[in-house]
Amino acid sequence: MPYTRATYFVREPGRFVAKWPFRVCRFGFPLAYWVFGYGSLTWRVDFPYHERRRALVRDVARRFWQGSRDHRGTPQAPGRVVTLVRAPRAECVGVALRVDAAVLAHLDHREKDGYERVHVDFQTEQGAATGITYVAPAGNPGYLGPAPLDEMAAQIWRSVGPSGTNHEYLRELDAALRQLDAQDIHVRGLLVRMEALAASGVTHPPSRDRT
Repeated sequence: MPYTRATYFVREPGRFVAKWPFRVCRFGFPLAYWVFGYGSLTWRVDFPYHERRRALVRDVARRFWQGSRDHRGTPQAPGRVVTLVRAPRAECVGVALRVDAAVLAHLDHREKDGYERVHVDFQTEQGAATGITYVAPAGNPGYLGPAPLDEMAAQIWRSVGPSGTNHEYLRELDAALRQLDAQDIHVRGLLVRMEALAASGVTHPPSRDRT
């Protein structure tokens, strides 16, 4: 199926806003999509998929700048989870999952707290491909933005929400990236600081059961 080059992103089905590079299918939406995961989708996949590949997106970086008020924190005490930010010459390694179009409704709900569905180009060992991902842009209601690593690590260590502790999220993400043979100094730097807090005996709230 032919594609044409565009510079848009999707806020909701059928609505396009100029901002993010991707390819738009000329003849309607496909029946299956590649979904690029760079956060919890690297280890926590709660939906069926056809194929999984190591994938890389260029000129973006993974940052713990989005507040989590529904999964790893609460509205009163949000945790921190990752989003993508523009970073020339940077590379973000994650996973590409081939899913049926019906899965997108589940992902839209899972990523509802500030994330927007974005079409993105990525590279795999099998070649270049186009898919979608979810990005939490600056200015969304849950956006926290940058902060000193020590401050972010402390927030992650103490935060907990319906999906579990925030420190579990950071540890699982770091483990998944190591399995993908990916080096992310932002993630690693936060983990080192958070583990220092754990070793020092600083307490955090008890873990909650996942929903």
